[in-house]
Amino acid sequence: MTKATLVIGIDGGGTKTTAILADSSGVILAEEAGGPSNFQIMGTEKAAGTLFTLMTNLCQSAGHTIGEVHALVAGLTGAGRESDQERLRAAFQEHARKFGVQFGRIRIDSDARVALEGAFEGASGIILISGTGSIAFSKTPEGEILRTGGWGRFIGDEGSGYVIGRDGLTAVSKELDGRGRKTILTAMVADRFGLSNQERIIEQLYKNNFDIASVAPLVIQAATGHDLECERILNRAAFELSELVRGLTLRMERATRRPRQKIPLSFIGSLLTGESVFPKIVKHKIEFSIPQIVVRKPQGSPPYGAVLMALELLKR
Repeated sequence: MTKATLVIGIDGGGTKTTAILADSSGVILAEEAGGPSNFQIMGTEKAAGTLFTLMTNLCQSAGHTIGEVHALVAGLTGAGRESDQERLRAAFQEHARKFGVQFGRIRIDSDARVALEGAFEGASGIILISGTGSIAFSKTPEGEILRTGGWGRFIGDEGSGYVIGRDGLTAVSKELDGRGRKTILTAMVADRFGLSNQERIIEQLYKNNFDIASVAPLVIQAATGHDLECERILNRAAFELSELVRGLTLRMERATRRPRQKIPLSFIGSLLTGESVFPKIVKHKIEFSIPQIVVRKPQGSPPYGAVLMALELLKR
């Protein structure tokens, strides 16, 4: 019996890792979900174990052997730097060797990179990501990858859950001081998190590592109720996200020398993929100010984007 030529695509983060087994034509044969694979938190050895277990489970469920897998691409949270990618790649190969598996074609990349590939099924376009952080990626028709944002919460992450939550808490602090407008967010934060006064807020923020991004959904909820301060915060966040897209649009036009050509854009991340008012504000801001952008839903999933990248890896 002739052995199949298979590939695996993986999308992993801090809570869940999803993997797809496909044949050389890109037909999906099996899908599996596992635990976290953020190696920046859990270490490379444990993350490599998660990836290898998923690989094994996929092959077993589809009735194939690991030896038939010829390429694997994993897009993981925290894997944006080449040094980290190589570190996890080496850890995975070492883990596989313990089970007698020699694996050559393996690529580790960021979760954003596989999301970009999946969103347009390998074609060009832009993805805008807003979760705890924010970043935008694009792929030109010639295959060049560009990015804006992703500078982290200290000097960037505009329009992200962290910045929206931070700005919300700033509005609360100003009201408690008597130097800001009233906002229903103050009562909401006190009710949800017990942050009802200056002492409590400072203690949670600076001593107990309070998750600032967790306030963002409350800001969105308050804005839905027409709270002026929270509406202002969301409008500013939407503007900053639109500027990420504007920057990429200009760079794509310079790279391709095709000004005003329509460019597809997909939203990725918890703040932009739900049914709240925030994605609607962002969509309106972008389409009004950057008319060549066409916002549409992703065509494929991030793990399938990793499959497409693995198929490309087969050709090398």
